[in-house]
Amino acid sequence: MAIIKAPPRQPKTVTVHVRVEESVKSQLEKYAEFIDSSPSYVITEALKLLFKRDDDFKNWMNQQPNNGDHERTERGALAKTA
Repeated sequence: MAIIKAPPRQPKTVTVHVRVEESVKSQLEKYAEFIDSSPSYVITEALKLLFKRDDDFKNWMNQQPNNGDHERTERGALAKTA
């Protein structure tokens, strides 16, 4: 067994272009600085939290046919395959 473990595998990422209000961008950058992270990380984690807590969304997603764009994970969340 190795003394030093390999780092966890990073999930595959994609680029998304969005438009937000200037005040939202400013707060996003400040929040990322506050937690010593990147805006991308803040957005990703905020969306994961939203998807996890929104029961209506989860119910709606469970009613959607699996069209090959997503795969179900063991926790019931959806992960985009690209």
